[in-house]
Amino acid sequence: MKEGPDIAQIGALIGDPARANMLAALTGGRALTATELAGVGGITLQTASTHLAKLQAGGLLAQRKQGRHRYFTLADEAAARLIESMMGFAAGRGHLRHRPGPKEPALRKARICYDHLAGDYGVRMLDSLIASGAIEAVGEGLALTEKGESDLARIGIDVGNLRSSRRPLCRSCLDWSERRAHLAGSLGKALLANFLDKGWARRTAESRSILFSPEGDRQFLRLFPVAM
Repeated sequence: MKEGPDIAQIGALIGDPARANMLAALTGGRALTATELAGVGGITLQTASTHLAKLQAGGLLAQRKQGRHRYFTLADEAAARLIESMMGFAAGRGHLRHRPGPKEPALRKARICYDHLAGDYGVRMLDSLIASGAIEAVGEGLALTEKGESDLARIGIDVGNLRSSRRPLCRSCLDWSERRAHLAGSLGKALLANFLDKGWARRTAESRSILFSPEGDRQFLRLFPVAM
């Protein structure tokens, strides 16, 4: 009798094309309705409801109710990390879906990955923080240094408050478009929120792209100048 985690069950849940499309759409961090996810999956609402129930039962999705509406999100950061890592694995082995159009360059430059910054800007930010000594690699993990805490305080990041969270402060996340790591964890989330609050960047309703203003580009590249 086989023992241990049943990865076949999770693989089967993710392996359906419609379910995979719905899960990928939720890595943008927004809660979506069953109707919206049916459109993403290219299926009927009734079929989508069946798929969503399976994903929720499998621990990949969470559901919340607001008034008469039900919204779906990824269950937690672990679920988001699983989907994003699978996207990186697929991209690294040439399993890509090519959709020509203006969205692709924007997605590659900067996009949201659950709740933190990904794409070229996400990788550049982590590279710059490591090069400046603000973050150091500890084994396969990341750790914020005293210098980093001081540097981040100057741009409005309260690291002390972040440390009180049960969530890891710094974590690397494989970027599917750059094939390298960007910064996740509570610090990655706080940095993206900081850029949005300052008006340097904004989210888009129609995609995962994060669009930086000209001033936002200037400020971001000043803070994070390293391009590996």
